[in-house]
Amino acid sequence: MTDFLNKVCIVTGATSGIGLAIAAELASRGASLALAGRQREKGLALAASLSTKGVTAEFFEADLSLKSSADELVTQVMQRFGRVDVLINNAGVLFNGSVIECSDAQWEHIQNVNVSAPFRLCRAVLPGMIAQGYGSIVNIASDWALMGAPNALAYCVSKAALAQLTRCIALDHAGAGVRVNAVCPGDTDTPMLDQAFVGNDRSSKVARLAAGIPMGRVARPEEVAKVVVFVASEQASFMTGALIPVDGGTSAQ
Repeated sequence: MTDFLNKVCIVTGATSGIGLAIAAELASRGASLALAGRQREKGLALAASLSTKGVTAEFFEADLSLKSSADELVTQVMQRFGRVDVLINNAGVLFNGSVIECSDAQWEHIQNVNVSAPFRLCRAVLPGMIAQGYGSIVNIASDWALMGAPNALAYCVSKAALAQLTRCIALDHAGAGVRVNAVCPGDTDTPMLDQAFVGNDRSSKVARLAAGIPMGRVARPEEVAKVVVFVASEQASFMTGALIPVDGGTSAQ
C-alpha cells in the first residue's frame, strides 16, 4: 500500500508501544518518517530498521516535557524534509493516584507531556499545513478521556483536555484543508500497561484488565495503530473533530 507515499509524518513517542506500531504501519504504507522520542539508541535503531524497508526514516531526540522541545522538533523536521503532512501526537505519561496523592511535580509533568506538548506541536505545524492546503493531525487520547477512572486523576484530566484540544483545533481549521482527530485507546498491551496494577505478575494484571472489557481481552498495539493510520489517511477525508474509541467496547458500557 502506498497511500502515504511522499507524505512526511511526525510520530512522537515512537520508540515503544503504540507509537512503535504506528511508525511500522506508516512505513508499510510508504510514509517518510520523523520519529521523535527520548530514547536515542532505540530511536536510531528503529529508524535504521525501517529504512531497510525502502522508506525514509530519521530519529529526532526530543524531551517533550520541555517547553522549547516542540518548536525545536518541528524546526528540525522542516529543515530535513521541507514539510509536515501528518502529525501523530502519541507521546504520553501516566501517574497513578488520586487528587490527594498527586504532587504538584507529577501534575505539571503529566500536563506538560500529555497536553502542552501536543498544543505546541499543533501550533508549530499548522501554518505550514494551512499554506500547503493539506494536513492531518491525530492525537492519541484515551478511553479515559471519555469517562472517569479511579486512581489516575492527572492522566484522565490530561487526556480529557487533549480531547477538547482536538475538537477546538479541528473547528478552527476545518476550512483550511487540515483535519484534526483523536483516537482513544483502551487498555493496550504496551509498557504503560505495567503501571495499571501494583504487583509483579503481569499475566494476572492483564487478565484482571481483560475481565472488565466487553471483548474479553486487551488490545494489541497494532490494532490501535491501524485505526490511527486510517484516521490520518485520505480514506478518512471527511472526518475531523472526532474522538474514536478503540477500547473493545469499554466506553460503551
